[in-house]
Amino acid sequence: LHSEAMEGSETRPSEAVSPKTHTENLLATLPKREGWSTPLLLYNNCWIRPHCLKDAMAVQDKLKPRPDDIILAAHPKCGTTWLKALLFTVLNRPRYTFTDHPLLTVRPHQLVPFIALRPGDLDRAEMLPSPRLLSTHLPLPLLPPAVSTLGCRIVCVCREPKDAFLSRWHFEKKLHQGKSTVTVKTSEQS
Repeated sequence: LHSEAMEGSETRPSEAVSPKTHTENLLATLPKREGWSTPLLLYNNCWIRPHCLKDAMAVQDKLKPRPDDIILAAHPKCGTTWLKALLFTVLNRPRYTFTDHPLLTVRPHQLVPFIALRPGDLDRAEMLPSPRLLSTHLPLPLLPPAVSTLGCRIVCVCREPKDAFLSRWHFEKKLHQGKSTVTVKTSEQS
């Protein structure tokens, strides 16, 4: 259960609220604005989609950062795939030869766990030996506070905003099989 969300709540055992219900109640109280395909909620000064916020809350509660973690952080569609491959190669240079390197047969997304995307990703991240190489689209305020206090290294990928915007717009359009009613003009406004 998300610890910050529970602060100040006083329930007796007979009135216990399930974590799912508590999260839904919290989401209902957050400021909201229109997004591209779903509304956005304001949480910790970050506008975020409701399903992503649920994932972020799970990360805040369950991820146990280690001081030697390396976290690759980027906005979606900003070039994380190639950087995952580069960082994985640099960190694992002594372990593999050119002929047996995992990147010859496995995609970078499979080698660098993405926290807050699919069920089981956090469990997989916990099993990795140190130093761990992790990836996320979450902004720093939505990661566990220990990421900052422990001194985890964060590699932030930045892309020219117009390029990132158009790349994301094309991705969303393709995702919805061209049926998206969102135009570039309405996307700019939201």
